[in-house]
Amino acid sequence: MTDWIGEFIAPDEDFDGAPLLRKEVALTGGHGPVVHAIMRVSALGVIEPSINGVPVSEDVLTPGWTSFEWRLRYAEYDVTPMIAVPGKDSVVLGAALGNGWYRGRLGWEEKPPYGPELAALIETHITFEDGHVQIIVTDPTWRSGPSAVTFNSLYDGQHVDARREQPEWNRAGFDDSAWGGTHIAEFDKTKLEPYIGPPVRRQQSIAPVKIWSSPAGKLLVDYGQNLVGWVRVVVRGESGQQVTLRHAEVLEHDELGTRPLRTAKATDVYTLSGGTDRFEPSFTFHGFRYVEVDGWPGGIEAITPSDLAAVVVTSQLQPLGTFASSNPLLNQLHENVVWGMRGNFLDVPTDCPQRDERLGWTGDIAAFAPTAAYLFDVNDFLRDWLRDLAAEQAAQDGIVPFVVPDILKYMGIPEGFKPLDSTAVWSDAAAWVPWAMWQAYGDTEALAEAFPAMVSHGRRVQGLLSARGVWEGGFQFGDWLDPDAPPEHADQAKADPAVVATASAYRTAWIISEAAAVLGDTQTAAEFARHAGDLRDAFHSAYVDGQRILSDCTTVYSLAIVFDLLDDDEKAWAGDRLAELVAESGHHISTGFAGTPFIMDALSSTGHIDTAYRLLLQQECPSWLYPVTVGATTIWERWDSMLPDGTINPGEMTSFNHYALGAVADWMHRVLGGIAPLDPGYSRILIAPQPGGDLDWAEVGLETPHGRAHVRWERGAQTIDAQVTVPEGVTAVFRDVDGNETLLDAGKHKTTLAGKG
Repeated sequence: MTDWIGEFIAPDEDFDGAPLLRKEVALTGGHGPVVHAIMRVSALGVIEPSINGVPVSEDVLTPGWTSFEWRLRYAEYDVTPMIAVPGKDSVVLGAALGNGWYRGRLGWEEKPPYGPELAALIETHITFEDGHVQIIVTDPTWRSGPSAVTFNSLYDGQHVDARREQPEWNRAGFDDSAWGGTHIAEFDKTKLEPYIGPPVRRQQSIAPVKIWSSPAGKLLVDYGQNLVGWVRVVVRGESGQQVTLRHAEVLEHDELGTRPLRTAKATDVYTLSGGTDRFEPSFTFHGFRYVEVDGWPGGIEAITPSDLAAVVVTSQLQPLGTFASSNPLLNQLHENVVWGMRGNFLDVPTDCPQRDERLGWTGDIAAFAPTAAYLFDVNDFLRDWLRDLAAEQAAQDGIVPFVVPDILKYMGIPEGFKPLDSTAVWSDAAAWVPWAMWQAYGDTEALAEAFPAMVSHGRRVQGLLSARGVWEGGFQFGDWLDPDAPPEHADQAKADPAVVATASAYRTAWIISEAAAVLGDTQTAAEFARHAGDLRDAFHSAYVDGQRILSDCTTVYSLAIVFDLLDDDEKAWAGDRLAELVAESGHHISTGFAGTPFIMDALSSTGHIDTAYRLLLQQECPSWLYPVTVGATTIWERWDSMLPDGTINPGEMTSFNHYALGAVADWMHRVLGGIAPLDPGYSRILIAPQPGGDLDWAEVGLETPHGRAHVRWERGAQTIDAQVTVPEGVTAVFRDVDGNETLLDAGKHKTTLAGKG
């Protein structure tokens, strides 16, 4: 089915931004029983469809967030068991609508960026035994009425008045004569596309670990984990009584720390019916660990943990990779990376899930894509998002915007981010993300689909180079959130922004050349190979002076080494200088978004594995483990989002759930643990752990496209031994710490990694 017969329909009244739609239809008789039924669903807003009072699926927040100007997804469900019910000669189709991303406020302005009207599109194809097909579609004969939801916003929360519940509204026999009508809403149905990525669903429930009263007398709930989703409430009280839940990620001075939310209210309000009420606010989501509860009947003594269950919500992603070691802090760091990814991979790879932002910042996923591709199967998730990137880029003369979907074009770019054009690392997501996917999954089709946007970006950058062939001038994020930058000036990093930009441009040109070769485009491969060579030469001429790189800081050496901008003899002195700078910093982290994903590889690949481990295992701020030591359960936006004295960083931009700086997990998987792809999709695997620090053992596992790979190394009295599992049909190269290599066939192997434990 491709052509749509039905229309988008909107209620004649707004109904507080959460209308209900219904239609009761008799099944066509004389054709035998129903043998098959398919429902296709989309919406302007978000939709929860039902049949005969039962939800059609477990999906929530459908159809999610895409660049609505060019594409809107629809979901398709097999609803045969719901319609082919013996004795049933009619069907009631229902739909609950919410504002979602389409009509909700996004970013820093109150006005919704996309459209003023909520609408539903539902088309149900019912096939009978004799082949007859009955089609039920949304049209102006549907009825519309109010729900119990009186307010809904992704940022601000959801309000529900249980006294307005209409329990039988989507079942047969409901009297909808007092309901309003519907009308056709304007939307170009040629923009409809099927989901490529997975749906958003509830993942698990988490009970409170603590419920107590704060010094100010506020009732607080701690779930022990910074998560994304909502709280499912069971409560009994007097009719008209209100219970209010405010959500936040941290406490400050033993009270709910809401300042990082900025203007996002993150508050759910429930008006009780007088009986036992069950509330679940599925038209919003919050990033939180703590909840402040006001108005609970009977106070704290009347609450049981089951009354306030946190529901974890994210896109339905298949876990792939694991990590464990003898160091509990390192294990918690890795767990924080996983939870940070789960919270921010909610339909769009967002920067953060809690404040008045939650946008698909391209720089974050450019940094994190290799880690994401190891932890979960994100191939389809990112393919879907890359379609939006390509659509936004095509509409902006080849510029890859800062965020995808791009709402900044409606809000206006902040003055400090102008003039608007392609930007290193952020815009480079057009090439870096699909290349990480290619390495992880070996999916030629996905690479080919992303290739035009890669090339368009590469050519745009060519036009931005100066007369001396480097990328200088214009706005750059640079090494964003360098820990030495002032709290209110995240772009004021130690690394020269032109050095970062030119290095990034070189990496992108190299990637495009390699991708073109994979796809058989020899002309483009040659074009970008030449372009990469020119950038490499220009980088040397402009920024390399003797044994120093301009701005002489950890990020510039890390990028130059890992991106292969230096010859072997140059890498030696660059690695030495990098290790020297790390030591001078007291083995504290000194990089931001640009340098952090690469500094560990730059150290370990130039023979400074001990320095790398000292950096990784540092516990003082700033470091990867400092947040762990003060109780973090996700990755922070800033190295010091929470200061050592327990106060929140004074900067306006402070999040406690940002995955970008968790990109170190990629090194933990490949180098510490020892599993890396030698060929795309792990058709050949490199097994080369590099033990260090005080670790006694470590192990990593990965569900590759060919089966499970696994490595465990452990220090013995005289040796460091390794156990290796190679999937069927795969050859692995095992490299010991001295660089000796052995071929391993499929199966389980025991071998020696080093002769000295």
